[in-house]
Amino acid sequence: MDEQRLITIETALANQERTLDELSKIVYDQGKEIDRLVKVNKYLADLLSKDTIKPLSEETPPPHY
Repeated sequence: MDEQRLITIETALANQERTLDELSKIVYDQGKEIDRLVKVNKYLADLLSKDTIKPLSEETPPPHY
């Protein structure tokens, strides 16, 4: 009886360790994606701060007007 209980506990522990490893990888991958998105966001914010986009009132109308 004790041996079966020990096997059950070891199996549960192994499953938890596998799940923890999988979750750690997911968190790592999400961290890399967040870093990438922060860089893109900063780049876009820098573009906007340099007034690279004109207000609509300053845009040249298309030739058909």
